[in-house]
Amino acid sequence: MRTRTHIRLATAAAVGALALTACTSGSSVVDKPKVSASAKADTGKGAAKNTTKKSAAPKVAKVGDTITAKGMEDGSQLDVTLVKVADPAKSSDEFTAPEAGKRFVGVQFRLVNTGTKVYGDSPSNGAQIADSEGQQFESTFADITAGPSMSSDVKLKPGAKALGWIVFEVPKGSKTATVQFTMDSGFSDQTAEWKLS
Repeated sequence: MRTRTHIRLATAAAVGALALTACTSGSSVVDKPKVSASAKADTGKGAAKNTTKKSAAPKVAKVGDTITAKGMEDGSQLDVTLVKVADPAKSSDEFTAPEAGKRFVGVQFRLVNTGTKVYGDSPSNGAQIADSEGQQFESTFADITAGPSMSSDVKLKPGAKALGWIVFEVPKGSKTATVQFTMDSGFSDQTAEWKLS
């Protein structure tokens, strides 16, 4: 027969386990760009005053910036650069067009494997674009005149890189606000994010 003390201890242990699970689960969004060698050099003697002002307002990644993204496995890591945005983007053939009331938006990514494991994925699976209202849009299959599409089957050994466009279909009236990239077809716990405006 259980006593009240045993029941209280069992309940406290169960509540503690639930609290621990809630604290350790979840995803993170990284929107701070990787510091380049030229940016480090700018923080020398002459830039001491500017550095103080910049640290008051943290920098958010924008077009042209690189973010280090981590995958689910140890040693799985990419430096992801949002190179360019084509908005609106034009289809490269006469047969592919966005649905009525929508437009294509192209985002060019550069991926560099900075990890210790081979990266193999379809990068478009982990890419999303969002508008200023918070609506999120996944990638679509389309080739655009801005340049070659990102391969749907990228395999990169450590140190190797890939470059290509990922296309999204967005309502004509939507103002694009952010682009996100998540490794492992969108299943990694860490998401890289760039602000477009």
